[in-house]
Formats: sequence, C-alpha cells, structure tokens
Amino acid sequence: MRVTFIHADGKGRTEVEADPGDILLDVAQAHLMPLEGTCEGQMACSTCHVIVAKEDFGRLPPASEEEEDMLDLAAGVRRTSRLSCQIVLTEDMDGLTVQIPAESRNMQG
Repeated sequence: MRVTFIHADGKGRTEVEADPGDILLDVAQAHLMPLEGTCEGQMACSTCHVIVAKEDFGRLPPASEEEEDMLDLAAGVRRTSRLSCQIVLTEDMDGLTVQIPAESRNMQG
C-alpha cells in the first residue's frame, strides 16, 4: 500500500510503500520523516503529530480520548490532526496522505 508524506514546507512529497498492520510513525521514521516520537508510541507526548488530508481523515478510526488530550499539547493542531503512533495502517487506508506539521514541540530538548 502507498502512503504519501507532505513535507513541513508544504512543497516536498515522499511516497512510500507500507504494509497493512504497520504503524504510521514507524513507516515515517523508516523513511527519514522528521517525526520524533519521543515516547515511542506510548501516547505520552505529541511529537509524532501529523495532519491527515481532509479527504482521507474519514477513513481512519476515531481518535481515543487519550489521543485527543495529547493533541491538545501539539503545536499547529488542525481539525484533521492525529498522532501517527496511533494510526495502524489497514488496506482501506491505501493512498493515505499526511502532512508533517511546519511547527513542532521537541520533547528531547
């Protein structure tokens, strides 16, 4: 399946192959996208925040209350923001497009 990452500058694009069951954060990091993921997917930070394309947002399961709480801490949050550590890819998400936010909060100092 294909996933497209739009770079933080809004211009660059990286298209990658992924497998159903992959976690979006892992896919992003494997392809050198600048998503920190400080808490390693434990939903204790917001450094893996991505903005899902409006047309793709409805294909994702709803965010949990805990994820919504963490998104409140993220910089540049939009209506279609999600934590990439919480997105487990499915075949229904083939062609998913997400943007790396232009701003982020670096939790590692």
